[in-house]
Amino acid sequence: MIKSTFDSYGTPILIGLFIILFILETNFQLRKRVQNRWKRIVINLIVSIPAFVLLRLLFIPAMIWLSVKNQQWQFGLNYLYSLPPWIECVVAFVLLDYSNYIWHILLHKLPFMWRFHLVHHTDLDLDITTAFRFHFGEMIASVFFRGTAVILIGASPTIVLIYEIAFEAATQFHHSNTKLPFWLEKILNILIVTPRMHGIHHSMITKETDSNYSIIFSFWDRIHKTVRLNIHQNEIVTGVPAYADEKELTIGNLLKLPFKAVRKWKEVDRPNDGNYNRLRN
Repeated sequence: MIKSTFDSYGTPILIGLFIILFILETNFQLRKRVQNRWKRIVINLIVSIPAFVLLRLLFIPAMIWLSVKNQQWQFGLNYLYSLPPWIECVVAFVLLDYSNYIWHILLHKLPFMWRFHLVHHTDLDLDITTAFRFHFGEMIASVFFRGTAVILIGASPTIVLIYEIAFEAATQFHHSNTKLPFWLEKILNILIVTPRMHGIHHSMITKETDSNYSIIFSFWDRIHKTVRLNIHQNEIVTGVPAYADEKELTIGNLLKLPFKAVRKWKEVDRPNDGNYNRLRN
């Protein structure tokens, strides 16, 4: 099932999307870069290799195994009622996304998990390669939380795979540095997370980092009042204040980062904060 769905369809789709977004953000840049682009690409892709390997060899097989076994156990929400199959699929897909909203918050709020997620947030620029800049330790931990979500929701193996492809595609999209027409992004943002929305989440200002946790559907942040759309993209300083020295952000240091003492977040602010009362271009 993994080979016929994820490898045969998902992987080509994700590779194609990467190429399209890479070209778009090259020609239509949303935020000004502060680092050498190609140096960052090398760093981010090498750091991501262990996580990519674990995604394919551990995470996805574990999720599918759990969902297949759960078809025997028949545990979870989707086994408590009988609705048309397409409705059950939609419910499972939406709830899987909600579980990842919660997981993203935990990555920020639990000190142990922040150690690993910190690697992702220390990127001083934000573009499509940031979507791959995750520590392998975070991938291992996600197996337990997201595996539990698969069981509690009662998601089928097919929906688990479809959701994972959509999850990876959405992560690429909202991390990209692509400047979409403002009117189009406003429409898209009613339903899904967009580059401008997620760009705010990568800000060095605490109250901005502590917002916009959604992955695919943007309405989770609106429901839980964690949404923030009032920051001009040119005002955003990307990264983590205590790790703002580009020379420290080497491949070796990033891989070792979770196993070192975490520096205290140095609070920063910007003048005239709050002047922008809506998502702007």
